[in-house]
Amino acid sequence: MRLDGRRESRNVRDVRGKGGKAAGLSFGGLIVVGLITWLLGGNPLDVIEQAGGIGAVINSENTEYVPTAEEEALATFSRKILAGTEDVWTSQFSRMGLTYEPPTLVLFSGSVQSGCGGATSSVGPFYCSADQSVYIDLSFFATMKQEFGSAGDFAYAYVIAHEVGHHVQYLLGTLSEVNQAKRQVSETEANRLSVRLELQADFYAGLWAYHDNAMFGSLEEGDLEEGLEIASRIGDDYLQKKARGYAVPETFNHGTSAQRSRWLKKGFTTGDIQKGDTFSPRYNSL
Repeated sequence: MRLDGRRESRNVRDVRGKGGKAAGLSFGGLIVVGLITWLLGGNPLDVIEQAGGIGAVINSENTEYVPTAEEEALATFSRKILAGTEDVWTSQFSRMGLTYEPPTLVLFSGSVQSGCGGATSSVGPFYCSADQSVYIDLSFFATMKQEFGSAGDFAYAYVIAHEVGHHVQYLLGTLSEVNQAKRQVSETEANRLSVRLELQADFYAGLWAYHDNAMFGSLEEGDLEEGLEIASRIGDDYLQKKARGYAVPETFNHGTSAQRSRWLKKGFTTGDIQKGDTFSPRYNSL
């Protein structure tokens, strides 16, 4: 991506080194689990709850945190991507006669206290509607690159834009409507609602890329293909088959590889928020 000269968002709270570590897992182990959790579509709130909230975090105030040069570069990159989402969604909301209130990006290391409870890196990147913040441990990107050798800067931007997409859903009321509906249906139907929600966040990530490129000429040759490749490798069917040799469609909660790639590409090729309705089509036609 071409980001030279781009502004950096000020809606960032950097708490790296101010948290702690989780009992029972090494820091590297947390990041790997975080990648698996995020890729498999785990609910961050469930992971936080299972970890015992704040009680699962061991205070490590005496440990001095020194970020690496690579982490600092990723922090700058993340601030620029967030700024891009602010510019795009401010424009999109204005066209709808609405005012966009951007989320806060919280950079943390090891553990963090969010509005949704105490969280560790095992959660992976997540959006918390309680404090309207996106939480990311930057070491996640390094592990992502290790797991997917082809992963580059657009893949990282996709992760951020996807989580910001959930914030957009929160502002538009979609997130609360879906969460309420999920409590009234079977587990299988709740999973299908989650798939629709996640595919729309993928669409929003693609829409952001379309307009960011139109505004700033940010994309380079191969960036979209890189995003589509990553999307195809984080589909529920691909990950389940890789993990256990077969897939169980009833348990999908993020969408198949084909669905995730299709909706990301649709957002990128249309740039039209009206084309991002993932709730009206029949489920099998998504």
